[in-house]
Amino acid sequence: MNSRLSDACGGWFLSAAEGLRLRITGSKRNSSRTELERKCKKDHKILVNILSLFLWGIVGITAMVGFAPTALALEYNKEILVDADFSGRDLTDSSFTKANLRQSNFSHANLNGVSFFAANLESVNLEGADLRNATLDSARLVRANLTNALLEGAFAANARFDGAIIDGADFTDTLLRSDEQKKLCKLAKGTNPITGRDTRDTLFCP
Repeated sequence: MNSRLSDACGGWFLSAAEGLRLRITGSKRNSSRTELERKCKKDHKILVNILSLFLWGIVGITAMVGFAPTALALEYNKEILVDADFSGRDLTDSSFTKANLRQSNFSHANLNGVSFFAANLESVNLEGADLRNATLDSARLVRANLTNALLEGAFAANARFDGAIIDGADFTDTLLRSDEQKKLCKLAKGTNPITGRDTRDTLFCP
């Protein structure tokens, strides 16, 4: 009987020990799982913060680029710039008032809104230049090359075009003196490759 009791007690202790071991093991597993979950949440939060900063950086750069001016208006008033090279430049709204630009190169430049008031543009190369809304009042464009230039809306009262090359130039809505308009009609020919307008038509030549 003592032997049976001893066996029974021994079995109970073994079962209790095994149960305790399993509970401890389970507790460790739960603790490990909880720690892993905590670590994953922390890593996820860090990743979200990094992505957020990255996206805000892209938005900031895009905003700066979007609102940045396309060109910086420059002033060359009364400067001597003989034989200077401005070809292909974006000079939107810049000013060359009373500047000496003889024989300079402005071919294919963006001269939209530029002021050439009383400037010396003798023998200047303005081929393919965008002179829309430019101020050419009292400018000297003697022997200037205006081939395929776009002068729509330009203000050219009192401008002189003696000997200028105007093949394919577009003078739509350009303000000219009547005597200069008649001189230009004697030279006018060709079609502007950008607007498709005949030079003579834009000058209202008969």
